[in-house]
Amino acid sequence: AGAKNSSIVAGALNLSTGANVDLSITGTKNALSALGLTGSTGTGTAFTASRSAASGGISGKTLTFSSFNGGAAVNVTFGDGTGGTVKTLDQLNTQLQANNLTATIDANGLLTVSATNDYASSTIGSAAAGGTIGGTITSTLTWSNATAPVADAVAQATRTNLVSQYNNIMTQIDTTSLDASFNGVNLLNGDQLKLVFDETGKSNLSITGVTFNSKGLGLAGLVQGTDFIDNAATNKVLTKLNTASSTLRSEASTLGSNLSVVQVRQDFNKNLINVLQTGSSNLTLADTNEEAANSQALSTRQSIAVSALSLANQSQQSVLQLLR
Repeated sequence: AGAKNSSIVAGALNLSTGANVDLSITGTKNALSALGLTGSTGTGTAFTASRSAASGGISGKTLTFSSFNGGAAVNVTFGDGTGGTVKTLDQLNTQLQANNLTATIDANGLLTVSATNDYASSTIGSAAAGGTIGGTITSTLTWSNATAPVADAVAQATRTNLVSQYNNIMTQIDTTSLDASFNGVNLLNGDQLKLVFDETGKSNLSITGVTFNSKGLGLAGLVQGTDFIDNAATNKVLTKLNTASSTLRSEASTLGSNLSVVQVRQDFNKNLINVLQTGSSNLTLADTNEEAANSQALSTRQSIAVSALSLANQSQQSVLQLLR
């Protein structure tokens, strides 16, 4: 029922706070006494009165909803808010939230239960989504049949465009993974690469490729009108994208580790080549200055030797002349 205005009937003042608030009056004790109102001590200056269930009220009645889109089934009992009973709209929504449902009350006191934004495209009580209503309250209050959700044309047009963009990206992922090859080896298309670091082939590194097209990443094209239609459908796609992103990061780390090994071995081989080339040069190439000096020294020694032989020969001739 909606809010009931305060009134005076047959000289009696009827005070009403509406459907959601208990009565609370504060004043002087004389004023309260004049109205026949007394506080809890009989002389207090504050008077409160809780709402009581009128004939046909819902106190003690139960409301149930079966699981809606995987949520927790609801089973609430209306009452004064104690002992687990539900008294306020906030308390009711606390129970409904776990089942992906929400409740509102309009100005006329009409209670409406609807799906949360995450499942805005689902119909409560449908075979696909669940959420069948039950409980003793259904015999006290009249419940209308759940209506199918009305799509927001502007929002759905935006979501349809996002589906097209997503599918285009999936196509780009597929073509990029096929084009990521070098010398006939594609590590993103399941190929293997073996790197040899020495002349014997004993030092090598084998890298196993992965298949990282859209299917290999656990992704697939979306269907317009089904995917991205509400937040829940979008979150499912986001979960798959996050998983694919984690897979890519893991493989990037593995390839980065292999690249570091290759770079270290490449630097080592370059240094080894330089050392060997230097040694070879030392063995085969002469120092021109040193060799020129050696040649000059050898020439000088030869000249001295010739001169010495000539002097020795002359000395022998002189001795022979004396003996004649």
